[in-house]
Amino acid sequence: MAAALVALALAGNWSTAVAAGAAASPSPRASEAGPPRGYAVPIGGALKADNDEVWGRLVQLAGGKGARFVVFGTASEDPESSAKQVVDLLHRRGAVAEALPVAPKFGWVDLQKVVRDPALIAKVRNAKGVFFTGGSQERIVDVLFPGGQTTPMLEAIWDVYRRGGVVAGTSAGAAIMSTVMFRDAPSVINIMKGRWTEGKQIDRGLGFVGPDLLVDQHFLKRGRFGRMIPLMLAKGYKLGLGVEENSAAIVRGDEVEVIGGKGALLIDLSDIRSDPGLGVLNLTGAKLTYLDHGDRYHLKTRVTTPSAVKLRGQKLEPGTTGYKPYYTDPIYYPDMLGDSAISNGMFYLIDSVHPEVRGLAFEGEPKLGETLNDLGFVFRLYKGPGSIGWSTDELGPEDYTVVNLYLDITPVRLPQPLFAPWQARRPPDPASAPVRGDAASAPATP
Repeated sequence: MAAALVALALAGNWSTAVAAGAAASPSPRASEAGPPRGYAVPIGGALKADNDEVWGRLVQLAGGKGARFVVFGTASEDPESSAKQVVDLLHRRGAVAEALPVAPKFGWVDLQKVVRDPALIAKVRNAKGVFFTGGSQERIVDVLFPGGQTTPMLEAIWDVYRRGGVVAGTSAGAAIMSTVMFRDAPSVINIMKGRWTEGKQIDRGLGFVGPDLLVDQHFLKRGRFGRMIPLMLAKGYKLGLGVEENSAAIVRGDEVEVIGGKGALLIDLSDIRSDPGLGVLNLTGAKLTYLDHGDRYHLKTRVTTPSAVKLRGQKLEPGTTGYKPYYTDPIYYPDMLGDSAISNGMFYLIDSVHPEVRGLAFEGEPKLGETLNDLGFVFRLYKGPGSIGWSTDELGPEDYTVVNLYLDITPVRLPQPLFAPWQARRPPDPASAPVRGDAASAPATP
């Protein structure tokens, strides 16, 4: 199986760095003995100021009222403003928060010195919570973990985490949570086509969630499951967690809890099959689980525990006598990478009489001369063993938890150009039609 994934990665031209097909590179402190005691909290970005559940939970996990936080605006284009906003929001929830001047955009800061400054490092060590703002995640890694070498500042952050503290981040601050991250990869379809190189689109992260879980953000909104799957294949990950905007995942050891707004998608590639002979991304049998607000997931046992409100709602278990799905019309997504298409497809399918939902992804305006311009992908989302869901309208519009739907990705060839101008269909001209009995229509004389 591992050999097949390596061949697939190489055939997709996913950089020489994946030639060994190895799992993710170690985090700065991954080799330390003993399970982590702290909380890693990736937030999917676009975290609203009024999301009291997420902000309040961060303070609670750090010890409650009076908990000390340090805030890093490192990733931001305007680190002072971004950090100040977070400091203010934490203050409103009873925390004591302070922004640290650790950012490339601070031209007056010597970053080599600031990450070794004893006074700043002491502030980190005295905190119970660390928060990274959004922006460009490569700035965080380049400052705290340059060239894969840890810094005293990063060591101090790890000490907070190891002592049971909170390390949280939104958007870019979530991307750094796994040992491998997307550094700068805005085009999902390019990643699916293998157009990425190590150190440019892909880079090392800081690894707070451990070596076995890949994390990504803005996940459902931007269709980023399409870029997570090929990276998981290339790096040997079995589990990936994509956190949606205005939502958070609390990861402690093997336990994951989803809080906030719109949930998270768990991707399990433990039992997939693929054909390296095709030379491009393809797979069969990926498992997808949608975790809604209040749901929990155990990374080792692969068991989902729905929230109490879901358990009070309707259970949707295909094949049982009590399964009475609501939807009857078939559905097809012309852009499976579109805004929340994958999660909406999961909600629909688990509550539908149909066995599957299909969709398509392709490059709408490929650049002239690039390879694989005619490559597209068909997605088949379907029910299988262990597929089950829960739905409820107790909190308003229908909410779903969906466990173990299956996904196949099949490469297809699309015509170029994909479409042509419409030509009106004109009725035939009666004057040009042959007349019965004339020479043109008469049978030939023997």
